Amino acid sequence: MSYESVRERFEKAGQSQVFTFWNELNEKQKTSLLKDLSGIDPDRVNKIFKKATSSSPQASALVEPLPETVVGSVINAPKDLTSRWRDLGLKLIAEGKVGVILLAGGQGTRLGSSAPKGCYDIQLPSHKSLFQLQGERILRLQMIAAQYSSGNPVIIPWYVMTSEPTRAATEAFFKEKNFFGLDPKNVMFFNQGVLPAFTNDGKIILENKGAVAVAPDGNGGIYAALKKEGVIADLERRGIPYLHAYCVDNCLVKVADPVFIGYCVEKNADCGAKVVPKAYAHEQVGVICLRNGKPGVVEYSEIDAKMAEQTKSDGSLVYNAANIANHFYTLDFLKRIDDIEGDLEYHIAKKKIKHVNLETGVEVKPDTPNGIKLELFIFDVIPFAERFAVLETERKEEFSPLKNAPGTKSDNPETSRADILSQHYRFATAAGATIVKGPGQSKDDVAVFELSPLVTYDGEGLEKFNGKTITTPYLLNNQYSGI
Repeated sequence: MSYESVRERFEKAGQSQVFTFWNELNEKQKTSLLKDLSGIDPDRVNKIFKKATSSSPQASALVEPLPETVVGSVINAPKDLTSRWRDLGLKLIAEGKVGVILLAGGQGTRLGSSAPKGCYDIQLPSHKSLFQLQGERILRLQMIAAQYSSGNPVIIPWYVMTSEPTRAATEAFFKEKNFFGLDPKNVMFFNQGVLPAFTNDGKIILENKGAVAVAPDGNGGIYAALKKEGVIADLERRGIPYLHAYCVDNCLVKVADPVFIGYCVEKNADCGAKVVPKAYAHEQVGVICLRNGKPGVVEYSEIDAKMAEQTKSDGSLVYNAANIANHFYTLDFLKRIDDIEGDLEYHIAKKKIKHVNLETGVEVKPDTPNGIKLELFIFDVIPFAERFAVLETERKEEFSPLKNAPGTKSDNPETSRADILSQHYRFATAAGATIVKGPGQSKDDVAVFELSPLVTYDGEGLEKFNGKTITTPYLLNNQYSGI
């Protein structure tokens, strides 16, 4: 876009202050600023700011349990039921009707790393990163689904959402690791969106004379990014109607889980969520339930102690569906989000924002919050689903988030490593193996026993373990290795 057209757009929107120092910039700085501004729709961000800051404070929401008709569970479910969902999901995968969206925009800052979080090594015997574990699960699932494909190649496209700070490093890591065996043509990177930071009266803030102060628009910014970055167009080109979306920090995630896909499609859902039972009544997690009659995520702070402790006749909690940011969508639903963006509620975060003083030209690092950043959460679209479905699964099998630094109390590299090794121990013993801890491992240690995702996706294909005794440490890195 030309300088004249961009300036006209911002002036009409009442945001002409972004050009305050234009005449002081050199050509390189002008080009950079113009590029930044060309990516911002000032009318759109004005509407988002106005809605977020002018909405009347809501009265306490009416919180109710989800209807049983929208909730399924794999916990203690009849095997023929989960097999039916799995078969349906595998058939859809074999037909090329399933894609995967990975939310991977974050850095490993809390983990003591400046690299993208997906590059992190949780110290498994194989030293595989989160990205590699997940990429190899896609590879294995393509192999499993091939039995339904009549000899045709099975492809599960992987759409990897990065952020500006992590994009180059993420792509370089994938290339260095040869895309973990996947065809690069079926891996697409796209950037999470950003929104400008605002003054309290809605003016876009300049970080310095030649740059707008911006911040990621939250993981819910994925929806606008899917359209803007060409993902929706690619899904349409490939004829993919169903999507699985998840966050990179869950080391146990079942990528493109055929059971979840099959369940949601059988329910004719346009949006679905996978949940785990709360660990205890007052666990500080968001809960999926009804909020003012519509499905959504209610934060733990909005559920009082009495509600949190309510139980059903079987003793389980009434508000038990812990949100784990693991979602199913139809492509039609994702395309419809563009029409409802004006109804979405962006969340306000008052922050200390570095900026340039428009009168003096001096750059300022404030000591107290001086502006507003806006963000959307991935679950904010749930109330707009026409046919919502929830599938409950076991935490120990599918949810182990990596949030905190080594040595902290929970959700750290040590718990992630232990949860994967424990799962693989269960897979092998269920197949008939006896695992014996080797020298140096105490009875309280997790058995150091790892199976590559290329060997098994969720415990299948391990018949050759039957009757075997295996001493740890042990690593089976591919299905052709001996035992």
